Amino acid sequence: MVIDTHIRPALFAPICQDKQAFSKRCDEMNYHLMGPAPIDLLKKQYALADISHVFLLPEDCSAETGTASISNEDVVKIVECDPEFFWGFASVDPRKEDAAQALLAAFTQQGLVGLYINTARLHMYPDDPSLIALYEVCKELDKPIVFQAGLCLERDALAKYCRPADFEPVIHAYPTVNMCLAHVGWPWVQETAALMIKYPNLYANTALMNFDGPYQIYRKVFLEDMGQYWVEHNLADQLMYGSDSPRIRPVRAKRGLDSLGFSKETMDKICWRNALRFLKREG
Repeated sequence: MVIDTHIRPALFAPICQDKQAFSKRCDEMNYHLMGPAPIDLLKKQYALADISHVFLLPEDCSAETGTASISNEDVVKIVECDPEFFWGFASVDPRKEDAAQALLAAFTQQGLVGLYINTARLHMYPDDPSLIALYEVCKELDKPIVFQAGLCLERDALAKYCRPADFEPVIHAYPTVNMCLAHVGWPWVQETAALMIKYPNLYANTALMNFDGPYQIYRKVFLEDMGQYWVEHNLADQLMYGSDSPRIRPVRAKRGLDSLGFSKETMDKICWRNALRFLKREG
């Protein structure tokens, strides 16, 4: 079993009916030369990597753009196609006055399971006062947070707002809230690893597709930028598989992870056990 903790559903056909909105989304998120794909086809692609569940991560910077690139309503529409397979996260723009109320509704009325925040697109640091109310909602309802961390390839996204070390005040202030730094905070992977050693509520995912292919970049990140045994000996309980689809097909990301030669126990943790623990379900 595999749980993919990093799927951006920008190209899912059920939310691509409006051609103008689809074009706007692709422009904002830098998804080009790609077209909508039906759910059945996507699930067949996921099956090649033995994926049983996926995290759907939306994007809401609507205070700036007018409408969310991928709204909570969009995520709910996809989840309704297969609630067992699709696990939807929420996104709200903290610059809006009703952001905390919208997040509360996303959890209690729409059934979304966690929060996704992209501070690179929001142009704010993780400890910005406008984000605190969202953290408090997650603390109150015991919901996890996935943060964009490190380089973000989306339009008008600045990596200076996503450096792993800058997340430490938030991680420290909310020890009961599970948090994930996506992309292992690349290129600052050693900062991410250092924080993971210190904070048991901090996770990271393997959603990497910046240079070469998954075989090359996974080896560079997990066996060279990190020490050869860091994952096996220190980080195995906090690292989660994530593909970063649609930038890369999940099966390619999974094969890259397989090529690292981790033990079966470590692979089980990365591929599914840690994701369940992140959601506080089991594992």
